[in-house]
Amino acid sequence: MKEFIDEHLKVIRDNAVDFISEEELRLKLAESFKQKKPLKIKVGFDPTARDIHLGHTVLLRKLRKIQNLGHIVYFIIGDFTAQIGDPSGRNELRPPLSREEIEDNAKTYTEQAFKILDREKTKIIFNSQWYKDMRASDFILLLSHYTVARMSERDDFSRRIKERKPLTLQEFVYPIIQGYDSVKMEADIEFGGTDQKFNLIVGRHLQESFSQTPQVVITLPLLIGLDGKNKMSKSLGNYVGITENPRSMFGKIMSISDELMMEYFKMLTDADIEEVKSMHPKEAKLYLAQTITAHYHSLSAAQEEREFFENTFSKKKIPSDIPVYASSEDSVDLVNVLYETGIAASRNDARRLLKQGGISTGSSPITEQKFLLKEDETILRIGKRRFLKIKKERR
Repeated sequence: MKEFIDEHLKVIRDNAVDFISEEELRLKLAESFKQKKPLKIKVGFDPTARDIHLGHTVLLRKLRKIQNLGHIVYFIIGDFTAQIGDPSGRNELRPPLSREEIEDNAKTYTEQAFKILDREKTKIIFNSQWYKDMRASDFILLLSHYTVARMSERDDFSRRIKERKPLTLQEFVYPIIQGYDSVKMEADIEFGGTDQKFNLIVGRHLQESFSQTPQVVITLPLLIGLDGKNKMSKSLGNYVGITENPRSMFGKIMSISDELMMEYFKMLTDADIEEVKSMHPKEAKLYLAQTITAHYHSLSAAQEEREFFENTFSKKKIPSDIPVYASSEDSVDLVNVLYETGIAASRNDARRLLKQGGISTGSSPITEQKFLLKEDETILRIGKRRFLKIKKERR
């Protein structure tokens, strides 16, 4: 039994920030060993966007390692809680999503999660199944299990109240609604990012209030995004989606700082860190980009993107397969061009690129939306990694 517990603790402790509590986990593991019964590992995701990004995979990779030890992951899709909006880490009101948006996003989440999780050891559960038919009287009774004083201890709530920023009752009860998922699941362990610590602890408290053995709470660090400052987030645009095409994925990873690179190695790969430290930073970053791209696509795709990157940026070669936009006019609207060719995800993104000087011809940045076509062919560089050829058609 000791070897069983020690092996599990080693895997679970790795990279963990909060651990509430190890002694409780030892007891759960001992019981799991005696009963030959897997633990219920809970993790919840609100489908507030279509894609899972590398920040989510820090948690999913940990869960896969625990699945390899024989336990079952209960992957909770918060299709009900997403309608409220998790206020964690927010200083302002989060706009609500429509039911249609939530359902559309939820469809993509499970298949993306199975790029990492073991499908046979994962149970997908939508939390609307116990909320959709809940009566108002039952919901009010649920709220009676938690006090206003305890909820006010939450940092982002107290800060918003102090700064007189909007805080709705809907957001205020979110942690209780999320925590009740743990009661319904009778979860043994719940994992989350450090920004979820309060919500996970609410789950423990509610389980105790419902006469259940409280879940062990374990948090993992948040992955810093491409900007090197904020946590990876789709809303901040500093993310790498796990379904992005290989070129975009490889190029984005190559854009991170050397300091951030080591954190990515530790949190996103199983690479030997001492071996990585012995590499030249440039070679190490290429290795990181190739490793991650190979995992979510293929080794051949990753090798192809490495060759493309080195030819384009180290040897200063312009690739031959860049997208082409043809126009019969003497000038083009760059915002429309970038959006229509898929280089910018939206017209607002295109405007932001122009404003930030992210588009250039050679070394000359372009800042005007209307671009005059002086040559038959013009090569635009967009950021550090992308190119676009604008071809002027003869009338």
